[in-house]
This record gives sequence, structure tokens and C-alpha cells, in this order.
Amino acid sequence: MGDSVHVPAPAPRVHLTRLPGERVRVGTAGGEHDPDVVEDVDLAELPGLVAERETAHGEGPDGGPRWVWDDTARWYPALLAAGVRVARCHDLRLCRRVLSRAPAVDQSLLRGEDAELWDGLAPAQPSEPVLFSAAAASEHLDAAVEDARQLGAVAASPDAARLALLLAAESASALVAAEMTHAGVPWRVDVHEALLTERLGPRPPRGARPRLLAECAEEVRALLGSPGLNPDSRPDLLAALRRAGVDVADTRAWTIRRIEHPVAEPLLRYKKLSHLFTTNGWAWIDEWVSGGRFRPVYQPAGSATGRWSSNGGGALSFPVQVRSAAVADEGWLLVVADVAQLEPRVLAGMSGDLGLARAARGADLYQGMVDAGAVASRQDAKLGLLGAMYGATSGESGRMVAGLTRRYPQAFGLVEEAARAGERGQVVRTLLGRGCPALGGSWDESPDAPPDDLDAQDRHRRAYGRFTRNFVVQGTAAEWASCWLADLRNRLWRLGDGDAPLEGRPHLVFFLHDEVVVHAPAHLADAVVAEVEAAAVAAGTLVFREHPVDFPLNVSVVRSYAEAGKPGGTES
Repeated sequence: MGDSVHVPAPAPRVHLTRLPGERVRVGTAGGEHDPDVVEDVDLAELPGLVAERETAHGEGPDGGPRWVWDDTARWYPALLAAGVRVARCHDLRLCRRVLSRAPAVDQSLLRGEDAELWDGLAPAQPSEPVLFSAAAASEHLDAAVEDARQLGAVAASPDAARLALLLAAESASALVAAEMTHAGVPWRVDVHEALLTERLGPRPPRGARPRLLAECAEEVRALLGSPGLNPDSRPDLLAALRRAGVDVADTRAWTIRRIEHPVAEPLLRYKKLSHLFTTNGWAWIDEWVSGGRFRPVYQPAGSATGRWSSNGGGALSFPVQVRSAAVADEGWLLVVADVAQLEPRVLAGMSGDLGLARAARGADLYQGMVDAGAVASRQDAKLGLLGAMYGATSGESGRMVAGLTRRYPQAFGLVEEAARAGERGQVVRTLLGRGCPALGGSWDESPDAPPDDLDAQDRHRRAYGRFTRNFVVQGTAAEWASCWLADLRNRLWRLGDGDAPLEGRPHLVFFLHDEVVVHAPAHLADAVVAEVEAAAVAAGTLVFREHPVDFPLNVSVVRSYAEAGKPGGTES
């Protein structure tokens, strides 16, 4: 016989269900010959129970248990606050949402006891003060019942392996999100407040404008001859501009830049300062920064494509103007890594287009297309690929799409077929099986076209086709990023000292679509860079398997987030 190969057993699944009276039902699923074990414990005992089981199983070859719960955001923050990290979980709310839209899943298998309550389960909000907030039925859903439904639905699917990977990555993302909120981005309030004082003036009384912003408003009023103008009121500002002979349709910055009137410069300056004051001013610091940490609240898969959104703090629109306040602790550094041209690389991998995959070998996919003789310039390559993914049919971008379709037929054919499917009213799916919202669903905020307006219906279907064209690529990119995060999270944990808590080891503090920021002890920065890069390679192999694509990273090791990617930072 040949050498034996150890095949890890499936992680034991431990179901957590909330019970009335601050109690928790803990159910451990037995194996083929083992009975299930169910026990009810006080909520206060849960962190100790979880820590004990993680310690008992976490170092073995099969890993620790998989905690199965209704919503990671309801359970994990309390465990983290008690100093308990879990290795893996199954987030029933997130996974049910995936399965309920997956074209390869028999939806009848998701029906049953409390199914409607599971469908309506919303993510926990950051304002919720306790784990158990009410006696409502949705607060006490049976995790074991729903888990059995989901496992059955996946097992019966022809895409079971891919769906299982997607659900594992989705659940790991929920753990990452909770850990990033718990750890927070290191934040220098003194740096932030000095920046505000320099640009806006001293902190004003509540409800008042800071001095420099008020002076800018007075300058705008004087130039428009409107002493009572409120520049924050769009109707008032439009009326004042028109009285001054400036006829504009809106007050957006790009419109103001085009007008020839002395008010343009101070009005643009006012808009910029006002945005800083209202979006990231002193009130923002009071609400979102505590203990020297910015603690935003993330929502994994908060968008239809699986991309993250933010429930609070504005993390996913992290403004450049305040990044100088994101400063590593003394003796620590920030490792900032982003993927070069993520979505075009994903398109090459998921389509199996070997020509585009060859162009993707290296740091610049667009230049790779030029070097292969597909286009004359890097700009042409960019126009063509982005045009294909976003549906450009005219102009320079449309011309490039037509030419590159002949050069890369599988890649360009994949997005074109997704668009045609959308125009026929069909749903499309990502590589791992996430289905898009149906025509007329949450993909678009505009109402459905009236049934008797054929032109409007046609426009609506074409718009849906543009959505499905991009959905397959953007959604698969989100899946790759989730796998990257899941693997990187565990790699960083293993870099730390054995008894150190999450915050005492290298740990993720920020994620945005194709970029991560790791807070790391300075002596481990080089090791963190290596693990970030290794996790990107592993994610590409895991998702694209026989068609792996290079995912090169731009990596900076810096003290302040504002230095990332600049000559002052250290780039690997």
C-alpha cells in the first residue's frame, strides 16, 4: 500500500441558540455513531465554554469546532470582549441569504419551521446593548433546525463544493468584521483635532459652524449679494446663484467648477470644508473613536454582489483628508496591501481565458496586454477591459471592446453572455454560486417599467443587462477577497505569541474591496508582508483551481495610513 494521507475530519458543529432568561442552548452534533449532545447554560458561562472547546481542539490536525449561530454580529462581539477568539463559524443569516438566491439550490429545501423568520432576520445593529434583546420569536430561532436545512440544500446542489467554499468564506468574513470593529484602527485624536483646527478653526459650540467655515460662508453670501443665504440649502443656493446671473441646474462641485463667476472658488472651498466638518469632524470623533481606536461597524456582503458595506463610521468611504490620523502604536507598524487590477484578473481566472491570464502575469495586467501585442497602449487596454465589464458600446472604449473581443474571446464572451442573460430577464451567478437579484428586485432603486410601455421595458432590461454583466465579475472578485481575508486572518493569528490576545498579535484593522491594513509589531512586519502575499496566492488557487491567475500586491509598511503608497513609505 502507498503512504497514507491524513484527511481531516469535518469540524464538529456546535449550535448556539438563544433561550429566554439569559440562557443559551449549546448543541454539539454527533458523528455517525455518536449521539448529539445538548446542554443549556447561563449566558455568563458561554465565553468560558467556548474558550475551553477552542483550546481543547484548536491545536489538533482537524482544527476546532465550527460555531453555528444565527448572526455573528450578535454573538461574537461579546466573546471578543471576554478575550475569546473562535477559529471558525457558520453564520446562518448570511449563508441563508446566499442560498436563497443561488440558482443551483433547490429552494424547497430551505422551507420549513420558522423559515419566514429566518428570511426576515436583519443583521444586529451596533446600538444593541445586549446579546438577548427581546422575547420575540426571531430572537430564539433554533440554530440546529436551520443548519440542517442549509446543509441539506448544499448537499443536494450540483455545485455543492463551490457553495460550501462560498459559505465558509462568507462566515469567515463575518468573524473578520467583528474582530476589526473590536480591535479598531489605531487613531491619534490629537492629530485629527489639529487637522480640523488648522482647516476649520477651533471647535465651535454645538450647532454652530467653525470659524473658518463661517468666514467662507460670509464670502459666498457677499459675492452673491444674499446676506441671509444658507449655503447648505440646495434650493436657497440655486436661487441665489440665479439671482446673481449664474444659471445652473444643480450645485454639485463639477457644475460649480465650470461657471465663470468669482463665487466659484469660495463656494467650492466651502463645500470641501463643510464636508470635512459634517462627515469627519469633532462629532465623528466623539461617536466613532474610543480608547485611541476608530471602531467602524462593517456589514459583510452588505451589497448584492457580496461586497462589504458599512453600518456606521463611514469606513468604506475612508477619506484621504483624515488618513494622517490613522497612526500605528509605538513599536508597531501598518502593513497596507492592495491588489493591482483585481476585477480584470478575476475575469481572466473565471473565464479560463489563457491569453488574458498570460497578460496578468506580473504587476501590470494592462501593460501585459500591450507587451502581448493585443493593443497599442496601456490606456487602450484599460479602456477595453473596463468597457467590457461595464458595457461600453460607443466611443473609444466601445471600439477597444470590439477589437479585444477577438483577442480574448472567452473573457469578453463571458461578460457579454451575462449581459444577454440579464436582458432576457434571467439571473446570473458568480463563480462560486452567488445569484444576482432578479429583474425588478433590489439590483436597482428605480421602479419597474410599466407593462404597457415597451420602450421603458426595453430600457429597464438593458439596464439590468449592464448590471448582470458586471455582477458576475464584481461578485467573483468579492469571493476571492473573502477567501484572501479568511486565510490571512488565520495566518496572522499564528504569527503571534501563544498566549497573546487578538490585539497583541498582528491583526487586520481595515478592509476595502481589494485592500487590507494590518496592525503589526514592527519586528513582525516583514513576516506579515510575506503572509499577506502568500494568502493572496492561496486564494487565487482555491477559487480558480485549474486556471489560477497572479494577484500581485502593492504593499507598503508605514507608520501612518496616509503614507501608504508614497515615497516616504517602505514598499515591498
